[in-house]
Amino acid sequence: MFQHKAPLKTILISLLFVIQLTAQELPPIVKYESTVYGAGNQNWMVAQDHNQFIYFANNEGLLEFNGSNWSLYKSPNETIMRSVKVVNDRIYTGCYMEFGFWKRYANGNLKYTSLSKKIKSKLIEDEHFWNIINLDKWVLFQSFKRIYVYNSKDDSFQFIDNHHYIFKCYKINNSVYFQTVGKGLYEVVNGKSILICDDERIKTNRIVEIYKHKDGLLFQTERAGVFKLEDKTLTPFYFESDSELKPNSIFCAKMLSDGGFALGTISNGIYILDKQGKIKHHITQNSGLGNNTILSLNEDADNNLWLGLDNGIDCINLQSPIKSYKDDSGFLGTVYASIKFKDKIYVGTNQGLFCKSVGINESFRLVNGTKGQVWTLFEHDNQLFCGHDLGTFLIGPTNISLIYKQSGTWKFNSPPNNPNLILQGNYNGISVIEKKGNNWVFRNKIDGFDISSRYFELTNKNEIYVGHEYKGVIRVLSTDNYFSAKKFDVLKTPSKGKHISLTKYNGTIFYGGRSGIFKLDLKTGQFVKDISLSSVLNNDEYVSGKLNVDKSNKMWFFTKNYIYYFTSGNFDKELKKHKIPIPITIINPMIGYENITQISDNEYFVGKTDGYFIINLTDFKVKSHNIIMTSVSVNKLGGSLVNLPISQPGELSHDENNLIFNYTIPQYNRFIDVEYQYMLEGQRGQWSEWSTKPSINFKNLEPGDFVFKVRAKIANSSPENIVEYRFTVLKPWYLTNLAWFIYALLLIAMAYYINKAYRNYYRKNEEKLIEENNLLLEINALENEQQLMKLKNEQLSHDVDSKNRELAVSKMSLIKKTELLNIIKEDLKKSSDENSGRNIKSVISTINRNITQDNSWDVFKEAFDNVDNDFLKKIKALHPSLTPSDLKLCAYLRINLSSKEIAPILNISIRSMEIKRYRLRKKLNLSHDEGLADYILSI
Repeated sequence: MFQHKAPLKTILISLLFVIQLTAQELPPIVKYESTVYGAGNQNWMVAQDHNQFIYFANNEGLLEFNGSNWSLYKSPNETIMRSVKVVNDRIYTGCYMEFGFWKRYANGNLKYTSLSKKIKSKLIEDEHFWNIINLDKWVLFQSFKRIYVYNSKDDSFQFIDNHHYIFKCYKINNSVYFQTVGKGLYEVVNGKSILICDDERIKTNRIVEIYKHKDGLLFQTERAGVFKLEDKTLTPFYFESDSELKPNSIFCAKMLSDGGFALGTISNGIYILDKQGKIKHHITQNSGLGNNTILSLNEDADNNLWLGLDNGIDCINLQSPIKSYKDDSGFLGTVYASIKFKDKIYVGTNQGLFCKSVGINESFRLVNGTKGQVWTLFEHDNQLFCGHDLGTFLIGPTNISLIYKQSGTWKFNSPPNNPNLILQGNYNGISVIEKKGNNWVFRNKIDGFDISSRYFELTNKNEIYVGHEYKGVIRVLSTDNYFSAKKFDVLKTPSKGKHISLTKYNGTIFYGGRSGIFKLDLKTGQFVKDISLSSVLNNDEYVSGKLNVDKSNKMWFFTKNYIYYFTSGNFDKELKKHKIPIPITIINPMIGYENITQISDNEYFVGKTDGYFIINLTDFKVKSHNIIMTSVSVNKLGGSLVNLPISQPGELSHDENNLIFNYTIPQYNRFIDVEYQYMLEGQRGQWSEWSTKPSINFKNLEPGDFVFKVRAKIANSSPENIVEYRFTVLKPWYLTNLAWFIYALLLIAMAYYINKAYRNYYRKNEEKLIEENNLLLEINALENEQQLMKLKNEQLSHDVDSKNRELAVSKMSLIKKTELLNIIKEDLKKSSDENSGRNIKSVISTINRNITQDNSWDVFKEAFDNVDNDFLKKIKALHPSLTPSDLKLCAYLRINLSSKEIAPILNISIRSMEIKRYRLRKKLNLSHDEGLADYILSI
């Protein structure tokens, strides 16, 4: 025994052949990862309700998708949810040792009711409920050990027991079947299980699904293929694709609405079969699935196929008018140009020129000798021309020829009056090729014009209009038969810009760019903006100005959210606009090189950077859907969201004036956009702008009555229905009618009391004014009396001053007299002699008697008492120890006499006088800082 080693070349060719065979044009697939829907990775069963919401039995609980938002309802006992089934308004679920149903309440949320708790004692230990089916009023919960039959009318239970290992139960028409591994297939009749097939092939092969068939039943097994049961006889049933299907392990299956089949495998993706069992699609993770293990599948009302994966959720739009091919291998490359020529489709990419036959399920193959960048494809005179980075190729049925190689070729155009000439837009100007006999040959380059001409169009006046991204539109006037350029100039409008283009449609040259779509006025030679066509660029829709004209006489234009095509009007020259709601992010073309080609009556080929799309305009019909209000929530300041009942009007307190409305259209087509429009009557009187956001938040609503309305449109369809929610935001208690009545009463009472208060105030003010006037009169009288007293006091003060002056004069007179007598006395003593001594002594004695016995003190005291009769009494009272001599000194100091003036009066020396003053200070207890005279004057 030996092994044969194939040559490397053979292996590479085989691999390429495999790549080509496995290349598929697939329906759109929408992938939802666990991070998107916010739950567990595995999804064990899929169901849909009457609102077309989708439900999944997820590892973490019941997962709901309404087309806009995902909601997870945690498993009631925190175990993996294995099954889900929608029956009327109930959603039945089963998990580990638990089953029951969810029901939607008025606020839009689902609430769970356990059924298994009613028979908790009858549950078998360690049961998982893997499947749920319904028939009339009965709902069957199936575990591997038992089937629980629940009567939804009277809440009673029956049990199907005594079976070793129940793999799965099935509902076909109005019959219920289940398979017991090792025993066979049973049918439930009158609550009893009846064995209907115990063939060894059924005993040993697990049945994943049963299909109804015109001649009996078809059993889809896990590994042994399909068997047919007819008249209790089991025979193999062969699909056309059995040879490819048999190596797979089928985990789940479903007969589709079109009679085909969907088979979910373990580790090899999903197979979509037609009625005859021929494989239409085999989709794996490499070709677009989120995961290769399919745990569950179901077809929804719009014929979308939902897949519950081992890791995520996928939705395949089986009936989509769009099929796509994704070039994951990079074999094809980025598509720059495409055309249907004869019975083949040609695509020009950055890898070269590829082709394949129309209507045959095969992949594109490279046309030998064309490897490199292809810019354009042009059909003329029943021949195909290829503009290439190397020049110009003529593509024949079996061979190709390079007919021009002086420069790369952007574009081709044939003069309307000379089909034997073709003008080529080249990297360095415009050149001409000419048909001579049956061959096309290079004739000349248009002399005098060397500017790159990626886009150019011709008129009947030997004018060539060239579109240049960095210069704008250039008008070139050539000689007859295009040998040289007489002159050329750059038009002022339209302006230059990236991704501009020129194309001719119905004899009119159109320009596309960021500034809009313009058309050439042949009379003036100027471009004029077409307002109607340019409206497609409103709302920042511009991506590229590339215009494409196909064989069906449609002009195509790509924007951010749509593909537009324009067609001729029926009765005028105005072009009609049509739009296909496919955003540029999904198409993913090379910007500035968007291309679309008609390949059959209504099928169009659209090039991408990583493959291509096939669009069927006939099937591009949008199914109508009703918009559904999913929740109305109050976001109270400082609190959590509270859902309100949707089916009845809401009455909200004044601080519940922040509302969130959620709504949806439950459609799941990848290429169809849903837009919403709302209006809040009571605040705004008009509809909002269209938006893809499925919710709106209103904040700080004023008290009043409101009606919230919302409608939706799918793609280009008109709104199907309007849903509304009426609610009232109540006034705060201090603004209610009762409050206003109380305010009115309070205002009246306040007005009464204010009036009374004002009256009292003015009365009191009047009394006060009278009292003040009386007081003023009394004050004036007192002031007059005080003035009189002041005058009297001034008079008395004047009299006292006068007396003091008199006293001082008197005292000075006495002082002068005493001084004079002393002087005379002294002089007499000096002049005395013996003779006259006796007489002089007699005179001196008389003088001494007059000095000592002088009653000057009495006279002074009498005068002083007249002026200040209380002083001597006051000071005597304050200082009882004062002697008469001290009182004399105080009296003299009171009239402000100095020590020098007082000493002669007291007939003592100045020194003695100072001693006397010192002794007086001690008697008066004066401190060192206090003046004696100041103290006496202060008494």
